[in-house]
Amino acid sequence: MLLLNGPNLGILGKREPEIYGTDTLADIERAVGEEVADRGWRVVARQHDCEGEMIRTIQDSYETVGAIVNPGALMIAGWSLRDALANYPRPWLEVHLSNVWARESFRHESVLAPLASGVIVGLGALGYRLAARALVATVP
Repeated sequence: MLLLNGPNLGILGKREPEIYGTDTLADIERAVGEEVADRGWRVVARQHDCEGEMIRTIQDSYETVGAIVNPGALMIAGWSLRDALANYPRPWLEVHLSNVWARESFRHESVLAPLASGVIVGLGALGYRLAARALVATVP
């Protein structure tokens, strides 16, 4: 299962903890791994600050059973990322740690969300666990 995180998410735990919480990306990766372990899935976790690297990861991950994607701010205008996700052949969920609709108005629309199997926002690191549970429940 692909766990893909975008720009600035590599510094979770240090980055504005009042918004993004104190869990690190390693904590989140471990939690997702726990959620999918009974299914026998292995988590392929990647974080990139560059949209191009995220696209390459998606293109190299077509064999995964599904994906959890936190695109960070690329949700706003990541059109190339959108094209890559449109071609990803498995279910995937968009996750955001903060409630993007309770923040600045420029964060209120995701160009990716219409393609996602589901979107989870505002639940902090728990959102990743819930996304993993959703994939486990829906992927044959």
